[in-house]
Amino acid sequence: MFSAQKLALTLPPLAWKGASWREGIRGAFSSLFAAVRVRCAYRKNRNATSQAEEWLLIDWPRGEAQPTRYWLSTLRSDTPLPDLVKLAKHDWIVERDSRELKEEVGLENYEGRGWRGVHHHATLCIAAYGFLVAERNRFSPSARAGHLRFVAPGPAPDFRPRGSPHTPRAA
Repeated sequence: MFSAQKLALTLPPLAWKGASWREGIRGAFSSLFAAVRVRCAYRKNRNATSQAEEWLLIDWPRGEAQPTRYWLSTLRSDTPLPDLVKLAKHDWIVERDSRELKEEVGLENYEGRGWRGVHHHATLCIAAYGFLVAERNRFSPSARAGHLRFVAPGPAPDFRPRGSPHTPRAA
């Protein structure tokens, strides 16, 4: 029985392949990865004799002394390494959405006691967040940066500010 770290350190150099998962402002995010089919030591139920094989994906960033992150995946055995990497590295989306749900729409501000209330609160927060994401995606990224090019109309010809002593202009 091996730990994931011990297994990673015993892999041959040919097992490590470079892969990138998305583009950032400074270029592609990339690292060295190894994917190994393993059987985990734990059993999900007492009657199981052995576990099915799973992927163990190991991330060893360049410049690090040892691997830093590990994932288990039940994807098919013929899944290519770039697909495993992209799916594993999408956890930042979940983390971002969770943070925005808490900060922007108040998911963590529920102070009730009942299941029904917390379920109602979470449902409304998720619906509000879905609306905000849909509205945000209606505009292109350049539009979101403040370049909407909207032109504000001028005041109506008969407009008179409240409390103004002047009467509307005669046309």
